[in-house]
Order: sequence, then C-alpha cells, then structure tokens
Amino acid sequence: MEAVIIGVGLHPFGRFPGKPAMDMGTDAVRMALADAGVSWPQIQGGYIGSYEVANPDAIVGRLGLTGVPLRGVFNGCATAGTAVALAARAIETGEHDLTIAIGMDKHPRGAFAADPSVAGIPSWYGQTGLFLTTHFFGMKINRYMHDHGISHETLARVAAKNFGNAAGNDKAWRRTPLSAEEILASPVLNHPLRQYMYCGPDEGAAAVVLCRADQAHKYTSTRIRVRATALRSRRLGAFEVQSPSFPVGETAASPTVDASQAAYESAGIGPEDVDVAQLQDTDAGSEVIHMAENGLCKDGEQERLVAEGATEIDGRLPVNTDGGLLGNGEPIGASGLRQIHEIVLQLRGTAGARQIPGTPRVGYTHLYGAPGVSAVTILST
Repeated sequence: MEAVIIGVGLHPFGRFPGKPAMDMGTDAVRMALADAGVSWPQIQGGYIGSYEVANPDAIVGRLGLTGVPLRGVFNGCATAGTAVALAARAIETGEHDLTIAIGMDKHPRGAFAADPSVAGIPSWYGQTGLFLTTHFFGMKINRYMHDHGISHETLARVAAKNFGNAAGNDKAWRRTPLSAEEILASPVLNHPLRQYMYCGPDEGAAAVVLCRADQAHKYTSTRIRVRATALRSRRLGAFEVQSPSFPVGETAASPTVDASQAAYESAGIGPEDVDVAQLQDTDAGSEVIHMAENGLCKDGEQERLVAEGATEIDGRLPVNTDGGLLGNGEPIGASGLRQIHEIVLQLRGTAGARQIPGTPRVGYTHLYGAPGVSAVTILST
C-alpha cells in the first residue's frame, strides 16, 4: 500500500525567546492536522525527532492523551528523513492507516559542539578543534573547488540565491537579501567559506500527516505521493563530517550518493525527472557538492549551472526555493520536514511568490550530517 502526504504544518524558523520547542512542535502539528482535515484522535501512530528535547514524545500531553504510539527517533541531521520514512513505512506495511512525522528543536547560538566521544571519536579530535563542523566543511569544499574548478563567485551566488529565496518566505529566519558581492566581502570563517556562506543553528518545528493512498480522497484532492525514502550511513573510505580519517589510497562514495541511487531506483525516477529539489546546504559549498552527489549534475558542472541561473526559482532545476538552511537555519529535528513542507507546496502549486513556473510533478529532498549519514525522499503528484 502506498503512503501519501495529506497535510503539512510549519512553525516559523528563527529565535523565539520564552517559547519551548514543545510548544512550537504543538503548533506545527495543529497546522498539519488542519491542512489534512483530520483531528489528533484519528492519528494511529507517529514518529518524532529532536536533538535538544530529551523526550519529544511528551508532546502528547499538549495534543491529547489518546494512547497513540509516538516513537522518538534521531539520526543527526537526517532525523526528519527518518521520521518520514518510518511514518510512510508503517502505512506501506499495513500497520497504520493514518500517521504523522514531527520534528522540533531549540538550539542555542553558536556552532554545534559536544564531547567527541558521543560520536565515537577520541578526545584529541576535539582538542585540536576539528570537531567543529565549520572546519570540516571548509576543508571539504576547498578540496572540491581545487579538483573541479569551482570558483569563490559560485559559492557567493549560491548563498545569494538562498537568501533571496528566503526573502519571499514569511517563515524563514534570515529574510534580508544579500548580493554575491556583499557575501564575498564578509569575513572568512574557515577558508574558503565566509560568514554569510554558513547556516546557523536556530529554532523551529514542522509536521507531516500521511495516510493510505486509497483513503486520501476522504481528506484532500491534492495528495502527494511518497515515491521513495532512503537512508545510508558512511562506508569505509568515505571522507565525512566527524569521520576524521580514511585509508590512504582507498576512497568510497559519500552516503549521499548511496542514498540517492537507492531512492531513484526505488521510485523508478531518474535525476532528469526532478522538477524541484531541496538539498542540505549547511554551507554554500555543501549545496554545490550535493548537486553532483545527488545525480543532478556532474562534478564541475555546477560552475556553469549556477552562473546561468539554472538553480534559481525560474531556472531549469530550482534548488532550495524556500531559502534552504542558509535562509532558514537548522533546528535539527525539524529541518528535513521543512524541506518536505516546501516540496509539498511546490507540487500543489501553492508556494506563492516563490512558486516555480509550470506544473512541477516530482520533488526531491536530501539531508546530510554527522557522522556521515544521508537521507533522501522523493515525492510526486
């Protein structure tokens, strides 16, 4: 049985002093339920993810004590992809007819930091400063630029695009447009990445309601099909965030490549069929790399595609139409569900000022994070 999305809800991303993550999650769930035209007691099961909230399933105290099995999940930055995949799988296997995926987080200011031991890494890795993800992403794109002829101007154009898209999104955090020139003039944080080329941890929540395809007509006339979900962790020889070494002379594809290929095969859809994509843009360089890793172009082609505007809202392959992580920030548990929310709006044709031209039929979402894990979801009308 195929799972379809019938409702989405998104609490704004940003900073909300005095408002707990649980309250943001409650707001997002109520928006998703209203969008789907269902009530909380009708939900038969769900999955909820958060990094900061120790027991996110306690949200039932705000939504209603119905006895619903609400399972907590966490896969780093791929948390929301996991929640959606499991909510869909519960429908596909016949366990439930109506499910929900929820994500919420409230991160303090500054880069993510923790004891390296939580990721199975020795203490020296943190003592040398390498546990900061900003260092890793700077090193990764620096090498990629050298190997594939990507310019600093391309990084700036990617960031400018995403801030520009966020300006048309009333739920985005950073809504002030910045030009490529302004971005290039900002301070270097980790060469070659500058201040306005990084996303920042923040706060927010999102939710998605799913049901059996043969029952969707009860709730909506604009169902969105979940064509594929895939999650992959790193293989030996892959150079990934918080994976500090790999064998000399041996390399392996990123888990993004593996997850992407698995999702395309499962969906029976190829990269050429994708009309709109949401890619993990932890930084501007990550979006560039992930374009190729997700099969949307070849390594090095990003230079030309970005220059000609192919990834703009009115381009051949719009990427991060809602501003991505650069414009929205990253509350880990909710970030991937924000991506799903945007793709659903685009496929429905209800994205307003940022609606892409034509009649999009296939949407793609991608998540990537520590210690080398990636999730892909493919949706279609």
